[in-house]
Amino acid sequence: MTSLISDRAALVEELRKIALRAGAAIMDHYHSEFEVIHKDDKSPVTAADRDAEAIILDGLRKSTPDIPIVSEEAAAGGHIPEIGHRFFLVDPLDGTKEFINKNGEFTVNIALIEDRIPVAGVVYAPAKDRMFFGYGAGNAFEQHVAPNARGDEGSGAPRQIAARTPGEDGLVVIASRTHRDTKTDEYLNLYKVKEFLAAGSSLKFCLVATGEADLYPRHGRTMEWDTAAGHAVLLAAGGSVTQLDGTPLLYGKTERGLDNPFFVARGALA
Repeated sequence: MTSLISDRAALVEELRKIALRAGAAIMDHYHSEFEVIHKDDKSPVTAADRDAEAIILDGLRKSTPDIPIVSEEAAAGGHIPEIGHRFFLVDPLDGTKEFINKNGEFTVNIALIEDRIPVAGVVYAPAKDRMFFGYGAGNAFEQHVAPNARGDEGSGAPRQIAARTPGEDGLVVIASRTHRDTKTDEYLNLYKVKEFLAAGSSLKFCLVATGEADLYPRHGRTMEWDTAAGHAVLLAAGGSVTQLDGTPLLYGKTERGLDNPFFVARGALA
């Protein structure tokens, strides 16, 4: 465990393999008929969420047994471990509504938090064969790889990605496909916007990290496991995620039940 944590590149390689296996389980359900259940908070959950979470938890416990794991479905069941300065945040299937609607815009998310900051993360969109990962400044990558139960990355080499500086002609803004609201629209009136994109799940962070978009504002409720992995990728790519007042978005907010304040994800500053 110590060697993995001290070598974040090696840790992320292991996280990528785990994400691929979880993605394979999700896609097995995606191509079949599946039942949708609603949790106490009315949010949907499927067997794909639970199967992917089981694979991720098993993989993390084997590779890094001493690090606490906060995971969405376990947390929904009331199982949240005590967390110290280092812990994992896991959303096994972010974008369950996208999964149900079969538009492909859902992701597997695994992030390592240290001292309240996401220092390493993997975001995998198995229906799109897009894997994003990051582990510190200048170490952000995208890889095209198909999900498989072996966790085999195949032959496609990762390419380095970087957030871009916005052009003078305006911003490309990316917003939620299912959660955009009037507060977001009012906030965007402060900016010169040349184009709007819509996407589901944590893909929005990753499209800012690749330079496909410049700004992702969120004025709705999110949980820490929704954002941590994408946040890690964007930080590694040279972007930022802050609260609306400009202070950093931090993690381990047990005092507010691990939910996030409103935030803005940005690409590189001019």
